[in-house]
Amino acid sequence: MTTIGSTATSGAVRVGLSSQRRDWAGAVFQALLLLSLLFSLAILFALIGDVLTRALPVFSGRGLGFFTSTLASDPSRAGIVQGVIGTAILGVLVALIAFPIGIMTAIYLEEYAPDSRLTGFIAVNIRNLAGVPSVVYGLLGLSVFVGLINSLDGDAGNGRTIIAGGVTLAVLVLPIVIITSIEALRAVPNAIREAGYGVGASRWEVTRKLVLPSAAPGILTGTVLALSRALGETAPLVIAGAVLGTFTKVTLDSMLTGSYTALPMIVYDWARKPQEEFRALTSAAIVALLGLTLIVNALAVLLRNRYDRRW
Repeated sequence: MTTIGSTATSGAVRVGLSSQRRDWAGAVFQALLLLSLLFSLAILFALIGDVLTRALPVFSGRGLGFFTSTLASDPSRAGIVQGVIGTAILGVLVALIAFPIGIMTAIYLEEYAPDSRLTGFIAVNIRNLAGVPSVVYGLLGLSVFVGLINSLDGDAGNGRTIIAGGVTLAVLVLPIVIITSIEALRAVPNAIREAGYGVGASRWEVTRKLVLPSAAPGILTGTVLALSRALGETAPLVIAGAVLGTFTKVTLDSMLTGSYTALPMIVYDWARKPQEEFRALTSAAIVALLGLTLIVNALAVLLRNRYDRRW
């Protein structure tokens, strides 16, 4: 009886595997996924096409002058040089603050911290912080970092300096850096760690010479994408004291200690103006910001492909 039952089961499996029945449910689900993808791409291309159509007259008429001119109330002379400089400084501050702290925190939580309730509590709260609205971080920057800088140097723009804005953005993307770094460390096979311990290496040696080089592609990709998000944020900068309007200071020293702006702030300010000319300038500034974001994302892809490892 056992032999007969096993033969019948094997025959049913063989018939099921060789059956030519069409999986209608799977086909419908695949079609829905394809439609969702096409719909998202259609919206994206429509938005980009509209922005490019409005921005092309500005680029063709003014060329590089649009990127090298300062902010002005006259749309024919207004440019984005202060926004480009401010965005670059903010990016450097975010990289110098968020990346080392985030990566070291991830290394400790994943490689050194004991598997306890406290560690789990910290990890859960870090993931929750990644979903907090950016405007909340702006309020944090206004109440903590702006107030701290104002107390240390009351002449530095009442604390509303680019340093306060950079620290605010660094805190904003810090949970993302930690999470992506943890996931990159977890992707390293435990066999690599065990091999290191098997030859007598210490935990620090295993982490430094085996784990970190193996996790470097994921860590680099996550940190660069986090930087890309920071460069496009507006709400924290509005609250943390970035300038909405025109000012003439362009030097590095003046922007570090005084008023500052960034590309997202320029887009936000120009979009509110009633003049038709500023609408074209807004689209041109959006294209510049998109170009900067694409460059950062392309850098992340290159780093991932350059250091990618398959197990």
